[in-house]
Amino acid sequence: MEEDLINDRLKKLEGLKALGIEPFGRKFNATHSTEDILKKYGEKEFKENEETEEDVSIAGRITIIRGHGKAAFVNMQDRFGKIQIYIRKDFVGEEQFKIYENVDMGDFIAVTGSVFKTHTGELTIKAKKIFFLAKSLRPLPEKWHGLKDVETRFRQRYLDFISSPDVRKIFSLRTKILRSIREFLDEKGYTEVETPMLHSISGGAAAEPFKTFHNALSMELYLRIAPELYLKRLIVAGMEKVYEINRSFRNEGISTRHNPEFTMVEIYTAYADYNDVMDLTEDLISNAALKALGTKKITFDSKEIDLETPWKRIPYYQALKEATGKDLIVLSEPEIRDYTKEQNINIQDCKTKDEMVNQIFEKLVEPKLIQPTFVIDYPVSISPLAKSKRDNPEIVERFELFINGGELANAYSELNDPIEQRKRFELQGGTIDEDFVLALEHGMPPTGGLGIGIDRLVMLLTDSKSIREVILFPQLKKEK
Repeated sequence: MEEDLINDRLKKLEGLKALGIEPFGRKFNATHSTEDILKKYGEKEFKENEETEEDVSIAGRITIIRGHGKAAFVNMQDRFGKIQIYIRKDFVGEEQFKIYENVDMGDFIAVTGSVFKTHTGELTIKAKKIFFLAKSLRPLPEKWHGLKDVETRFRQRYLDFISSPDVRKIFSLRTKILRSIREFLDEKGYTEVETPMLHSISGGAAAEPFKTFHNALSMELYLRIAPELYLKRLIVAGMEKVYEINRSFRNEGISTRHNPEFTMVEIYTAYADYNDVMDLTEDLISNAALKALGTKKITFDSKEIDLETPWKRIPYYQALKEATGKDLIVLSEPEIRDYTKEQNINIQDCKTKDEMVNQIFEKLVEPKLIQPTFVIDYPVSISPLAKSKRDNPEIVERFELFINGGELANAYSELNDPIEQRKRFELQGGTIDEDFVLALEHGMPPTGGLGIGIDRLVMLLTDSKSIREVILFPQLKKEK
C-alpha cells in the first residue's frame, strides 16, 4: 500500500519536471508567516467578497488537501501554525493549476495572494501564484492524526513534530524556559561560560561515565558527568558569578526521569552560601514559569503545584523522621538493615549506613514532596564537595529541591578547603583530580553552587510525564 503511494508521488514528481518545475526547489523569500497574517487580519471584519489589497507571500508544508474540480482548499503549515489556501483555476491560470494537480500532502509549496475570510469566518489566502519548493516522496502519518506508536514517535521525531501541535508547543515552551533562565542570570550579573565536555578524570558527581579515546593524545577520556569542577576553577580565577547551560552524560539506566544525555544549568556565586542559593533557585524557577506560562500556579498530572515563593525548607533527618516515625540518625546499621527489610527497600548496592538511609529517603520521603520543598543539611558522607556546618562536621550545607515527588535541583555551600577536599576524595576512593585540588590551593572564596536539571524543569512546566517527551531526540534501543 505504501509502495503504491510512493510510486504515485514519483509519477507526480515526473509530472512537475515535465512542466519545467524543479521538484526540489530553491530559495523563497516569504513576506509573511502564519502568525503575521493572523495578527494583522485575524480580528478584521471582512465584508462579503472583500479581500485585502495587499498581497502576502507565505511558504510551508501542505497538511490537508480538499479538491473540488477546478478549485481546492489546502491547509499549509509553517513553524507558527497553519492557514488555509484557496486555489482556483481561473485565478491562478492553467499552468499554475497544473502545479497544484501534482501536489501531495507533505509537499512544501509557497503561494502569493490576497487575504479574505470564508463564509465560515476562516482566514484564507486566495492564491494568485504557486511556487513548488519540495516534494514529499513518502506519505505523512495516516489521516494526519499523528503517530500512535510511542517508539515510532521518538524515533521519527520529525513526523511527530509535523503532526502534533502539542509536541511543537512543548519545545516552544522549552525555548522560552531556557531564554528566561539566561535573561534572569544575565540581569543578575552572571557570566555564561563553556567548559570542556571531554575530561581526563571523571568528576563533579557520583555517576558512571562514558569512556572514549583520543588518538592524537593517546589517552582515555570521559564524557563529562557534570561541569562542576571546571566552573569552580573559574571562581578561583576571580570570575565570581558564572553559569553554564550544559550537556552532560551518564552511562546509567534509562527511565521516565533519566536519559544518558541531558541538559543542566550549573551556577556558581562567590561570597554566597546555600541559603543565598535557595533564594536564587526560588526566584529563577518561579520566574521561568511566569515567563513561559504566564503563571506561577501550574498543574502536573492533575495535581496543582504552587510556585509562589517562599518555599518550604526542612532538614534531611527531620523529613525522614516525619515520614518513618524513627530517628534514623541514632539507629545502628543492623537496625537500619532490619527497617529496610520491613519496608521492602533494596539496599543491595549500599556500602554504608548513610547510603542505606538515603535509599529510605528516596523511597519513603521523596514521593510525598509534591509542593516545592528544599530538603537541607545532608550527611557529609554522601556530599563530598559540600562545606560542613559550623556546629556539626558530620552534616553539610547542602540542599536538594523536590517538586512533585522528584529531585529538580542540587546545591551546596561549596567546600573550599583544599586539605579537607583531598581527604574527602581519598575517602571516596578512585582517582583524585589533582589539578582541581591544586586550583583550590590557590584559594577559592566562599561559594554557593547550584545545579538544576533543565529537562526535568521542562517536564514540570509542560506537564510531561516522561523525559523523552521534552528531549528532541532521546536515546533509544536499536530497532529490531
